[in-house]
Amino acid sequence: MSGPVDTVEHWPIVHHEVEAVGKVCSFVEDEVRLPDGGTMRRQWVTHPGAVAIMALDERGRVAVVDQYRHPVAARLVEPPAGLLDVAGEDPLAAARRELAEEAMLAADDWRVLVDPFTSPGGLQEAVRVYLARGLHRAPHPDGFVAEDEEVDMGVSWRPLDELVEDVYAGRLHNPSMVSGTLALALAIAQDRLDSLRPADAPWPARANQLARDAELDGLG
Repeated sequence: MSGPVDTVEHWPIVHHEVEAVGKVCSFVEDEVRLPDGGTMRRQWVTHPGAVAIMALDERGRVAVVDQYRHPVAARLVEPPAGLLDVAGEDPLAAARRELAEEAMLAADDWRVLVDPFTSPGGLQEAVRVYLARGLHRAPHPDGFVAEDEEVDMGVSWRPLDELVEDVYAGRLHNPSMVSGTLALALAIAQDRLDSLRPADAPWPARANQLARDAELDGLG
């Protein structure tokens, strides 16, 4: 018998207040009813969710970008990735778009590697990390214009084995990069690339997030 796994659970929100609204995220405070009847207050940050892509070529290399991240004052090595901030956009379609925008690549084979929360103690962000194979060059999508940090973003190919070493040495910090690298290396070691979940596999965390957003909209 397997042990516990993540499950959807809902503790009633007694009071919901939006403290600040930003371009991408909002800062909110909730009063939440506890199972014993008491209440607690929690401050947290909303987030539309994101996708990331581990693009693996036939030589065992992964396409990565390096991008300045102002909150941590560092240039991080990351997989191509982007927000799910287009209303109604399918996550796989968003991943295809981001791979073309950031790495000018397309892929014939898509699978799901992992579905992490990046910081569930205070941030709503859920990420789906895809594996993309059968890579070939692709143009930037119509209308795409690099802005802000993207203008200074570099793109390169890194052997997966080197990425694994860099994770364990503490030289890589982006959560999608770390989780995607280790998940991909393990999947190869276990010969399970072709048995990974399909690209359109259910994403319960995403569905729960959208339901939660609808609930919070109703609370005002």
